[in-house]
Amino acid sequence: MVSASLGQLGSTRTGAALLACVAEHGSGSHDYPLSEALLKGPHAARNLADAVHFLCMLHGRQPGVIDHAANRSVEAPARAWFNGAINGFGIERSILTKLAVAAGPIPSTAGAGDTEAAVIGQRHAIEMLAQSERNGCALGAALAVALDWRHVRGVLDAAAARFGVEVPPYDLGEAQTIREVAEVMASTPAAERAILFGAEQISIQHRGLWDLLEARQQARGPY
Repeated sequence: MVSASLGQLGSTRTGAALLACVAEHGSGSHDYPLSEALLKGPHAARNLADAVHFLCMLHGRQPGVIDHAANRSVEAPARAWFNGAINGFGIERSILTKLAVAAGPIPSTAGAGDTEAAVIGQRHAIEMLAQSERNGCALGAALAVALDWRHVRGVLDAAAARFGVEVPPYDLGEAQTIREVAEVMASTPAAERAILFGAEQISIQHRGLWDLLEARQQARGPY
């Protein structure tokens, strides 16, 4: 974990604001990832398959958000976190790929072309955030992915159980460690704003994906 002495160099409010931002705008604040329709309902298999495929479309490619952001961060505290996060998300990416294969094809849904185009747009947006030249923005994006992924992983675990895929335990780090990294790296007001901006934008993109998935579930109807 990042040491307390290092944490004093940044802003302790940044860590709290980061966690609050992801909680307010990200997957954890959306009803669909915990819904009966997605996880346990009579059509959960097709709804989970849908979620897996579009999550894979958003985050299944390498390099991803964390990989891109790592190339923008040279400071030791950030590098230490990235070293673990890159490996951890590599495992999550592998899980996504295995689940997409096990789930079969994307469920047929009206407006599929529009949805795919929207998710490709989201992917482009998060890649731009992760490669931003603005000091702190890419880091904030990567930290938000790691924080929000705990909620995403709940859906992936449900899919793994449904499709008979064994997955390793979640291991993308503790929220407290992520909070400390943000506090250390918020060495200036500008850096703090950039970290929180990157985190907010990633969280909004994730929430937008759940909006799309829920709309697709409703469009398929109860049949």
